[in-house]
Amino acid sequence: MASQNTILVTGGAGFVGSHLIRALVADTNNAVISLDNYFAGSKDNHVEGADYREGHTKDVAKHVPEAVDIIYHLGEYSRVAPSLEEPQVVWDLNMNGTHGVMEYWRKHKPKLIYAGSSTKFAEDRDDGVAGQNRAPYSWTKAANTDLIHNYGRWYDLQYSIAYFYNVYGPGERSGQFDGAYGTVIEIFKQCYLKGKPATINGDGTQTRAFTHVDDTVNALLLIAEKGERDEYGISAREVHALNEVADMFGIEKEHGPATTSTRSSCACDTSKLAALGWKQHHTLADYIHAIRNNA
Repeated sequence: MASQNTILVTGGAGFVGSHLIRALVADTNNAVISLDNYFAGSKDNHVEGADYREGHTKDVAKHVPEAVDIIYHLGEYSRVAPSLEEPQVVWDLNMNGTHGVMEYWRKHKPKLIYAGSSTKFAEDRDDGVAGQNRAPYSWTKAANTDLIHNYGRWYDLQYSIAYFYNVYGPGERSGQFDGAYGTVIEIFKQCYLKGKPATINGDGTQTRAFTHVDDTVNALLLIAEKGERDEYGISAREVHALNEVADMFGIEKEHGPATTSTRSSCACDTSKLAALGWKQHHTLADYIHAIRNNA
C-alpha cells in the first residue's frame, strides 16, 4: 500500500477549495486538512472525509502543528473591486496570512501550490498604471508570487504557482444577491433565474477567459504531482465579453460607470499544463445551455 499523503488546503471551505477537497478525499491515500477563517468560505461546503479547522492563515502553525506533504494555498482575499474599499482586510489576509503560510512552508518543507491571480497580467491602463497595480487585491497577489519564487530560491523549497482565470461552476457566490464577493457567472445565473437585469460596470466589452472549476481542479492536481518551480496558467480557450455572456443567458443588461479596476483579460498559453497531461473538458456555452435547459 502506498504511504498516505497529508495535504493542507487553505481556503478549503471556499468555492475552488471545496471542489479540490472533494477530488482529494476521493483518493484514500490522502489525509486532507482544511484551514479556513470563513471570511468567504461556508460550512455548507464541507466535504465528508476532510478535517476542517477554523482559523487565520497567519496562525497556520498553531492550527496545523503537524507536518504536511503538500500545501494548496487558496485561502486569500479574492475579489478585485471590493478590495478598493477594504485594503486593510486585503493586507491582513493576503500579506500577513500568506507570510504565515510561507514560514510554515519553510519549517516543514512540503511542496507548495500557490493560487496566483491572472489579474497580474491585465493590460496597463490608459494612464500608464500597470495592470497589477489597479487594486489592493491584484497588487498583493502579484507581490506574493514574487515572494514565493524567492522563498523557493532562498530556502531550496519545492513549489509551483497556478494562475486562475475567472473560475465558474456549481457552488459559486452571487454578490448581487448575497454579498459583495460574488463571481460574474453566478451573478448572471441568478439574474436569469430571478428574471432581473444584470448590472455591468463599463460598456460590457471587457473580456474574460471563463474556466470551469473542474478543469481548474484537474490542473491543480497535475501541478502538484508534476509541476516543478514554475508558473502555470489555467484558462479556457474561449474568451467572452460580458455583454456576450449576458446575451448567452438571455438577460437584460444595465451598464454602470466603469471602475478603476474594470479591465479585460485574455486566455493564457496553457502549453505548460498540456505538457503535464491537462486538457480542457468544459465550455461556458455548454454550462449556460445546461442551466437554461434545466431552469
